[in-house]
Amino acid sequence: MIEFLTTMHWAAVLQIIAIDILLGGDNAVVIALACRNLPKRQRTKGILWGTAGAIVLRVILVVFAVALLKISFLKIVGGLLLLWIGVRLIAPDGDDSHDGVDGGGNLISAIKTIIVADLVMSVDNVIAIAGAAQQADPDHQIGLVIFGLLVSIPIIVWGSQMVLKLIDRFPIVIAAGGALLGWIAGGMIVTDPAITSRAGAPSTVLYYGCAVAGAVLVVAIGEIIKRRRAALPRRQGGSATR
Repeated sequence: MIEFLTTMHWAAVLQIIAIDILLGGDNAVVIALACRNLPKRQRTKGILWGTAGAIVLRVILVVFAVALLKISFLKIVGGLLLLWIGVRLIAPDGDDSHDGVDGGGNLISAIKTIIVADLVMSVDNVIAIAGAAQQADPDHQIGLVIFGLLVSIPIIVWGSQMVLKLIDRFPIVIAAGGALLGWIAGGMIVTDPAITSRAGAPSTVLYYGCAVAGAVLVVAIGEIIKRRRAALPRRQGGSATR
């Protein structure tokens, strides 16, 4: 155990925790909605068991994702998707609604709702976590994923409101999160087996250059989209008064 902790890729662990906090806000909302109709004495059980089931399911998905990233071109596809997720994090489209989440009338129903909803909503988390985990030693990747999820889940469940207030007060946190996803995406794309099998492993300069380019690209596109959306109501209002 001590050897595992001392050889842990701590940068990847911190990335996984940051990813889960930034992308896990919706999961916390779903947990609350699914348990809202339960008796007060059962709400804690619903949250704990539903979250536990969601954690197990997500670990399984990430294990498969880490293995699949070894197939040619999948890192490129995953990296491009991660770039889009990063842009959407900075400039959300406003269509994320939880109206379809029904509050479970009993404990089992609430747990099922949490697990199913988390499965549907976890695509972005899984891809991002798999991308962060693949930086570590292959022997430590699964343990790293489990460790990162176990640390971040309590923060999401019990500290989600605090995290959301922090994000609202300091918007730069969102930009930093988008940049982190772009960083991981750039590193994923340049290390795809389809590229490394022909050109060899990327140099340190090339790897970090692509990672920085991914981070800058996500933030730049996200900010451009945000400004265009902010300017749209003003243009519509100006044309309406003419």
